[in-house]
Amino acid sequence: MNPGAVVFDVGNVLIEWQPEAFYDREIGESARRAMFAEVDLHAMNDVVDQGGDFRQTIYDWAERTPRWRDEIRLWHDRWLDIARPEIPQSVRLLRALKARGVPVFALTNFGIGTWQIATPAYPFLTEFDQAFVSGHMGVTKPAPGIYRMLEERCGHRPEALLFTDDRAENIAAAAARGWQTHLFEHPQGWADCLVAKGLLTPDDAG
Repeated sequence: MNPGAVVFDVGNVLIEWQPEAFYDREIGESARRAMFAEVDLHAMNDVVDQGGDFRQTIYDWAERTPRWRDEIRLWHDRWLDIARPEIPQSVRLLRALKARGVPVFALTNFGIGTWQIATPAYPFLTEFDQAFVSGHMGVTKPAPGIYRMLEERCGHRPEALLFTDDRAENIAAAAARGWQTHLFEHPQGWADCLVAKGLLTPDDAG
């Protein structure tokens, strides 16, 4: 069936999210590799995405590893320098879908505090019909519950949802619930998918 609504991930779909690249620029690749080997910063970020207080979580982790205290705090203090830039073609696709009257949702692993920072910086994040943000929901992808919550609230059956995400495990979890899916690797591939699904014309997606 043709999709009745589109669901976007945010990180690496609409906004680049490459913490390693940020730290490579700030402290050098060698130091970054040493820090990431010693401290599981992605696990730290998972706590934030599950609803943990942004500043307290980052600063608490920093205090546990004094050797890297200042560097870890950058995850909070310069978060917008990590979560950048926007991916322009993906933003245009979001807006083209909206212009066509297609319901568009976000389903994203994002903290409460980081979402509050991101939305003024990236106004397109306020343009979804509804944003399903893990920090507010208390559960992150790929747990089945987060997909179920979206289904219950969005007004569309699972098979009518077309979902894009850059992580294969998140795509697999959605597909297991009957969602239509697209593994995001580049915005042009996503554009081609939207055209193939009959949601946009080639001119819309150009």
